[in-house]
Amino acid sequence: MLLTAPPGAVLSHGTAAELWGVQIPLGDRTDHRVHLIVPSGSRAESRRDRQAHRVPLAEHEVTRRSSFPVTTPARTWRDLAAVLQRPALLAVTDQVLAGWCARSDLARQLSRRPTGRGVARARDVLPVGDPRAESPMESVLRWLLHDAGLPTPELQYVVRDATGRVLGRADLAWPEHRVLVEFDGDVHRERDVFVNDLRRQNRLVAAGWTVLRFTSADVLGRPDEVVAEIRRALR
Repeated sequence: MLLTAPPGAVLSHGTAAELWGVQIPLGDRTDHRVHLIVPSGSRAESRRDRQAHRVPLAEHEVTRRSSFPVTTPARTWRDLAAVLQRPALLAVTDQVLAGWCARSDLARQLSRRPTGRGVARARDVLPVGDPRAESPMESVLRWLLHDAGLPTPELQYVVRDATGRVLGRADLAWPEHRVLVEFDGDVHRERDVFVNDLRRQNRLVAAGWTVLRFTSADVLGRPDEVVAEIRRALR
């Protein structure tokens, strides 16, 4: 990966995210370039297989991962804020908070680079970040609802009946309205998962809950309708 990179190059941006196990939704899946931060005086140029970034990089913002020099999770988050839109950035934020950083770590990173590209996005998204999110597209859905001004949902909400028996768990919930929202990824198409989903949904509906389920085709293809359906349910 770094065999032809200039001295002092550090893996960054989407390449660093991949090394940290952070998935970026809504990205350009045709972009397989390695992203590098290179020293400001380097003559290295971007080319078909790599993207060179020339931005200031402090020593404490570099570590090693799988033997490669790589930006720290907090610095990776700040760099991605410059290139991702808010829905995808929230997905990254949720994952970084779940596995690598406290919210205060990201706030400190933002204070070190308080101006420049991406700062407004980072400031908007950071307060919404939640380590309980369980999938990147669930985070994208959550930003859609936040941006539409809907009330903040509970994440991974466990529903119980009057005896305390667990009826199910939902990605997003508004308990005061008895409304549950699920994001169904590809795994929900598997037969066993599909059957369990139906049984759980029947239990929840019978207990008086409204259950709405959406896929990536809904969130990406008809976002206004998704918002409208949830808004109606909350009324």
